[in-house]
Amino acid sequence: MKSIRAALADAQAAAPWVLWGAPASVSVSDLTQRTSLEGRRSELAGRSVLIATRDQLPAAVAMLELDGVARRIVVCPPDIAAEHMPAVVAKTGVDAIVSDRDPTEPGESGVSVRIKSTLALSPGDAVDVDHCETEWVLLTSGTTGAPKLIVHTLASLTAPIAVGPSLGSDVAWATFYDIRRYGGLQIFLRAILGRRSIVLAGIDESRGDYLLRCGARGVTHISGTPSHWRRALMSPSARAISPRYVRLSGEIADQALLATLRSFYPGASVGHAYASTEAGVGFEVNDGLEGFPAGVVGAPGAVEIKIEDRSLRIRSPRTACCYLGEEVALRDGEGFVDTGDIVERRGDRYYFLGRRTGVINVGGQKVYPEEVEAVITGHPAVRMACVRSRRSPITGSLVIADVVVDGEPTSDHKSDILRLCHERLAPYKVPTTIRFVPALDVGAAGKLVRPHA
Repeated sequence: MKSIRAALADAQAAAPWVLWGAPASVSVSDLTQRTSLEGRRSELAGRSVLIATRDQLPAAVAMLELDGVARRIVVCPPDIAAEHMPAVVAKTGVDAIVSDRDPTEPGESGVSVRIKSTLALSPGDAVDVDHCETEWVLLTSGTTGAPKLIVHTLASLTAPIAVGPSLGSDVAWATFYDIRRYGGLQIFLRAILGRRSIVLAGIDESRGDYLLRCGARGVTHISGTPSHWRRALMSPSARAISPRYVRLSGEIADQALLATLRSFYPGASVGHAYASTEAGVGFEVNDGLEGFPAGVVGAPGAVEIKIEDRSLRIRSPRTACCYLGEEVALRDGEGFVDTGDIVERRGDRYYFLGRRTGVINVGGQKVYPEEVEAVITGHPAVRMACVRSRRSPITGSLVIADVVVDGEPTSDHKSDILRLCHERLAPYKVPTTIRFVPALDVGAAGKLVRPHA
C-alpha cells in the first residue's frame, strides 16, 4: 500500500480526526501539510531511524511522518533497559534518532543525526512521501534478556485492517496498550487508516485519569490485554466510558472476564483476538465464548491455522518477515510461525492452556498456569490471579497462587477457591498454597508478570 502519510493526504476532504494525548493533541490533517521534525524530514530520507520518545504522542507523529521516507523505523518502547540499547542501535544500523528528551541515552552517543520531536508543527519540507518502502522493526519487552528485533513491513502490519471509514463517523478509539508494541500499533493504525481519532495515554497518567479522558473524548472502541481490563474494572473511573466495542488480546481471555465485561458494558460487543508480534493477527472471536471454534483450523483463506504437537501455528501475509540479527528462523519449512501457545480441543472448540515455555513440571505432569488462573478467576470475588511454581524436593515443583479479591479476603474465599479447583482440575494442578495479595504486577506490555521460582 501507499505510505501512511500519502494515504492521509488522499483523505484530506474527510472530516478531521485527532491524536489526543495528555495534555497535547495533534490534528491528523495538519500532518499532511506540516511537520514536527524541525523541518528536517528530508534529512531522514533513506536512514534507519530510532524513535525513542518518552511519550506516545510524539512517537505516533514521528511514525506517521517517517513511513515511506525512512529506510527503517525502529520503534522503541520506553521500558527497554538501557544496557540493551547499544545492541539495538548496532543491529538495526541506526544512523538517526527522533526523541523528545535530553540528554543522549546510553548506546545512542555514536549516532550523529538527532532530531527533537516537540509537537510544534512547522511548514513541511519538500520530500517524496513514497521515497522507499520502510521496514518497521518492533522490539519484544526484553524482560528476561535482550529484546528480539522483529521486522515487519507496512503491508504485513496493515493486512488485517480495512483502509477508509468503514465504521461510523462518531467512532473514537483508545487502547491500554502502548502503541510502540504490536498490539497498540495495530489499534493505532486501525484508527488512522480508518480516519478516526484515537486517545493515547500520557506519561505516568493513571489508569483512572486515562479512563476519564477517554470518556470525555467519547471513546467508542477500546482494547487491551485481559490484565489491562481486570485492573481497569477495579477503577472507579471504569464507569466513565460507554464503549460499543471492547477488544481483548495478548493473554488468554477466560469466560469469567468476558462475562464480567458484557455485564459491565451491556451496550458493547465484547471480542477477543489472537495475535502476536511474530505471527500477526491470526483471528478474532466475537461469539462471547473463550477459546475459538474448531472450524478456524484448516479453514481456507489468507490466514492459515494448524495445530501441531498441540501448538498453534499460523501462516499468513500478516506475519513478520524475520528476526533481525538472529540465526533462528521465524517460520518453519512450510512458512508457518510456531506461536508456542498450547491449545486443547474439547468438542467443537479449542481452548488455550498456556505458553509452552511457562509450563510447571509437577512430578513429571505438566501444569499451565493460565489454565489454573482461569478456574480461580471464575470465583465471583476474585479480581486477578497469578499462578506460579515453587521448588519442591519431592515433585520438582509445586503450584501456588497469588490472588486479588474484592474487599478483605476471608477463610471462606480460600476454601471456595480450592473447592473450585478440585472440581475442575486434576489433583496435581490444584494449588498447594493460596496467598491473598493487594495487587499483582502487570508489565509494560500489559501482561501479568510471573515471578520465577
